[in-house]
Amino acid sequence: MELRPAYKQSELGVVPADWDVCNLGSVGEALIGLTYSPSDVKPHGTLVLRSSNIQNDALAFDDNVYVDCEIAERIRVRSGDILVCVRNGSRSLIGKTALLDSRVEGMTFGAFMAVYRSDIGPLVKFLFQSEILKRQINEHLGATINQITNKSLNSFRIPLPPTERERVGITAALNDVDSLLAALDRLIAKKRDVKQAAMQQLLTGQTRLPGFQDEWEVKRLDEVADIRSGGTPSTNDPACWDGDIAWCTPTDITALAGRKYLSSTTRRITAHGLKQSSAEVIPAGSIVMTSRATIGECAINAVPMTTNQGFKNFVPFEHIDAEFLYYLLSTQKAGFVSLCGGSTFLEIGKTQLRHYTVRLPSEKVEQAAIATVLSDIDTELIALEVRRDKTRALKQGMMQELLTGRTRLV
Repeated sequence: MELRPAYKQSELGVVPADWDVCNLGSVGEALIGLTYSPSDVKPHGTLVLRSSNIQNDALAFDDNVYVDCEIAERIRVRSGDILVCVRNGSRSLIGKTALLDSRVEGMTFGAFMAVYRSDIGPLVKFLFQSEILKRQINEHLGATINQITNKSLNSFRIPLPPTERERVGITAALNDVDSLLAALDRLIAKKRDVKQAAMQQLLTGQTRLPGFQDEWEVKRLDEVADIRSGGTPSTNDPACWDGDIAWCTPTDITALAGRKYLSSTTRRITAHGLKQSSAEVIPAGSIVMTSRATIGECAINAVPMTTNQGFKNFVPFEHIDAEFLYYLLSTQKAGFVSLCGGSTFLEIGKTQLRHYTVRLPSEKVEQAAIATVLSDIDTELIALEVRRDKTRALKQGMMQELLTGRTRLV
C-alpha cells in the first residue's frame, strides 16, 4: 500500500512517522492486587476494588468489599491509575477498565484485578477502550484462558504520540465525549424515574387525568383478553422452519431492551410447523409476555406472530386498549412471580393468569389517554437513548482516528 507522507507502517497499522510504538511496560507498570482471606473482610475498613466496581468504563460503588489487614504501600491506588479486570469467570469482563480518581486514593484492589500505573494513565484508559488493546487482549485469551498476566499486560503494544501536548489534546477531546455520554445517562435515568412515577400514579388510579371520573373496575385477566399459549415445532423437521410466520422467543424480548413494539423475530416457522405444534398465531396489536424464568417481560407484537411455550399471550377484547394493557401487565411482575410459589423453575400457567385480577378504568377512552401519556414519555426516552447510541458510535470513531494518528490535533 502507498503510505501518506509523514506516516509509517507498524505492527499496529499505519501511524504517524514521529509516533512511537511501544510496550505498555515501557511507559508504566502493571501491579498485582491484594490477596486476602474471608476473615479480613469487615463492615468498614479499606475498600478493595474488584470487577464489580467497574461499570460502563467508570467507577461504581454499589457492591463494595472492605478489609482490615496489612496492605503494602505499593498497591494502595493513586489518582490516575488504571484499574483493569485481568481474571474473571466471565470472559466479557476481562480487560474492562476504569480511571481511578481522588475518591479511591489510598484504597487497594483485589487479586483478580491489576492496576496500570503511568504518567499517561488518562490516555491509556482510552487505549483500553479501543480496538487497539481489545484485539490484543482477545488474542491473548485464546479459547480457554480467562486471565491476563501482568507479563502479558506489560507486553501489549500501543501507539504513542511523542509530545505531552498531543497526548493531552487527544485525552481532552475524548473526555469531552465521555462528559456528554455521562450527561445523557443522567437524563435517561431521570426520565426513567419520571416514567416509573407516572406509571405508579396513573396505572393505580392514584392520579386521574382531567375529564375522567367514572369508577375503576376489578377484572380477571380472562375478562380483559383472550389468553393464548405458545409452542415449538419439531426441531428435527426442517419443513417446520424458515417459513414466513414470525416465532418469538424470550431472546427476542430481551433484544428489545425495554422497547415496546416487536416487529420481527430471529426465527420463523412454516404453516406446517404451526400445524404440527401447539403454537397459535397472535394477531398484531396483542401483548406477548414471558411466563418462564424471567416472568412478565412484555411487548406488543407489531405483526402477527407465534411464540414458543415460554409465553402467555394476551389478545385484548374490544373494550380494552392494547397499549394500556401492555403498561398494566408490565407493572404486575411481582404479583405474577408470587403465584409461582417456591418452585426452583418459575413458570406461571394459563389457569393462574385467568383468575389473576387487575384494576382498570371502565372506559376505553381513559385507558387510551393513560397509555398516551406513558407512550409520550417512552418516545422521549427512546430519543435520548438513540442520541446516546449515536454518541457512543461517534466516540468509537474518534478513538480510531485519534489514537492511531489518522486525525491529528496538533
